[in-house]
Amino acid sequence: MSTLIMRELDSEPRDSPLARLRASVRNRLTVLDGVRIGLLVLGLLCVATGLLPRAEAADNMARIAPLLLFLVSVIVLASLARRAKVFDVIAHRLAIIAGGNYAALFLLCVLFASTTTAVLNLDTTAVLLTPVMLALAIPARIAPVPLAMTTLWLANTASLLLPVSNLTNLLAADRVALHALDFGARMWLPQLLSVGVTMVCLWLWYWRRPHRGADRYVVPEPVTPADARERVLLYATGGACLLFVLAIPFAGERIEYAAAGAALIAVAAFGFLDRSALRWSLFPWQLLVFVTGLFLVVPTLGRYGLSTVMSTLIGDDSGAAGAFRAASAGAGLSNLVNNLPAYTAGEAVIPAGERDQLLALLIGTNVGPLVTPWASLATLLCLEFCRTHEVRIPMRRFVLTGLALAVLATGAAVTGLLLTA
Repeated sequence: MSTLIMRELDSEPRDSPLARLRASVRNRLTVLDGVRIGLLVLGLLCVATGLLPRAEAADNMARIAPLLLFLVSVIVLASLARRAKVFDVIAHRLAIIAGGNYAALFLLCVLFASTTTAVLNLDTTAVLLTPVMLALAIPARIAPVPLAMTTLWLANTASLLLPVSNLTNLLAADRVALHALDFGARMWLPQLLSVGVTMVCLWLWYWRRPHRGADRYVVPEPVTPADARERVLLYATGGACLLFVLAIPFAGERIEYAAAGAALIAVAAFGFLDRSALRWSLFPWQLLVFVTGLFLVVPTLGRYGLSTVMSTLIGDDSGAAGAFRAASAGAGLSNLVNNLPAYTAGEAVIPAGERDQLLALLIGTNVGPLVTPWASLATLLCLEFCRTHEVRIPMRRFVLTGLALAVLATGAAVTGLLLTA
């Protein structure tokens, strides 16, 4: 009887979309979500009180709007691809090719992650590849932490080669004023050195025998769809991912349109064949709230002292010392706040024409965000997938190894940049 009374008192049916959304919010809201919401509220207060002029706030929102569209699209695409078992198929194929040999699997994973990051985008790698890596763990009986850290680190350290490799590169496109091939000509050696240092650190601290726990892994059977419906969803969603990849060279700096188109294909496929997958939880509101808040709060701080601090840290030396200072300042601020606003804060104080300093700042904000969980969107995305897969990464180890890699890889990449000048 009490259950019937409660149902009558509830004005919204329990199985309605709104009720499911409310239940989802209640069940999934975390302390970190509260921080994200608080950051957005603080940013809105900065605008409302005039601490950040509305015109500047509007310009910032216009600048990051394409990035937000890209972020939403790739997360929706990756979530649906995961449900369609696209990642399981790829993960099992990698494990089969490596044949139980950990060294071969390590090289395949590094090659896959580095190529995906360089050609696509680090956040695409975080979203599309992290589930692939984690999907390897159960059938092959592999420790998941080395797989997760491979994606997390390379999503950042392999994002130097092309303008599309990192959202910060896209933000810098106007100031850098280099076409894709010219950009690659300056950044190929920094990319190579950064990835090389990452490989050494990954093997020493996560992939060696004491860390992985076995000499060989179990070679899994290939994944096959159970019926015609699963087969259609697998091919349609996998095809959407492939079209996204193929559209990158044609989309250029408008990568968000390619991502949105691919996501719409996947949504349409599930709309016809499995509507239960189209839930409110697909929408990554937490990350949108976080990024929007950052791009309101950090510019406000820039007006009241942060720009002065960054100017002091970076200096006006156009030589090697200035490049290392710019990279260090970008890496440091990225780990304090996030690499996207860290880049914009550094860009604002670097004189026009100082291309080496600007590229060094990019290296710092691309390679350096490895110490704190919020340092880059890629890091946040990887850690979120680890949480949903119930993979725990010890935070003390994460911070200490990330700090060592950030210092070593950033220094190596800046040295490579100066050598290609």
